Amino acid sequence: MKRLDGRVALVTGAASGIGKATARRLADEGAAVLLTDVNEALGATTTEELTASGARTEFLRHDVTSEADWEAAVARAVEAFGSLDILVNNAGMGDLAPIEETSLADWERTIAIDQTGVFLGMKTAAAHLKASGHGTVVNISSIFGTSGGFGTSPAYHAAKGAVRTLTKNVALHWATDGVRVNSIHPGFIDTPILDGARGTPFEQAMIDLTPMGRLGRPDEIAAGVAYLVSDDAAFVTGLELYIDGGYIAR
Repeated sequence: MKRLDGRVALVTGAASGIGKATARRLADEGAAVLLTDVNEALGATTTEELTASGARTEFLRHDVTSEADWEAAVARAVEAFGSLDILVNNAGMGDLAPIEETSLADWERTIAIDQTGVFLGMKTAAAHLKASGHGTVVNISSIFGTSGGFGTSPAYHAAKGAVRTLTKNVALHWATDGVRVNSIHPGFIDTPILDGARGTPFEQAMIDLTPMGRLGRPDEIAAGVAYLVSDDAAFVTGLELYIDGGYIAR
């Protein structure tokens, strides 16, 4: 028997990268998975790939900043698969500018996607997660939700730091409701977002800053998610799990 047989997961930002790897891993563990993303074409292709391999999956276009979209996504998961047991808040975006060059509009957009989207997801899914009997949430934060990074990207750092603390807050609130809430903090991960940096000094800098001397893989983050949402982690809530090759240990 697979660890997630009979369970239903909703994974945001699932069209590529960490989200895609997570959807695949949860499906491999036996879960039915609703993949959501704003990229409809890529999301549909990813879902078709997983379905072709035998997974129970569906796709829905989903803007995580929209409360109406969240209500539609949760309803779709329940309608398609009968329940909602697992929520993975993975959708996000980055920014690179220092604070002096960060406009209010850019700040608000990053906060809306990386922080408010996580709040809306947990709020909207709450009743179904509590009814599950083994509800669990994994919020994808970042090493930059804990450290100041390079002094740039203030909105990203602020949002990911908020996700870190919000995770603990809701974990405590739901501790006796049968819903566990944890965060994962990836380091530098080899995803399509880094395609433009391959072979450049920027890529080498990320490698050099990682004690293990390489970039992480999306499937390594997915493995952490699979553990946290399984009954193997039944006594784990409010945890921040660093999958970063040792970056935060410095």
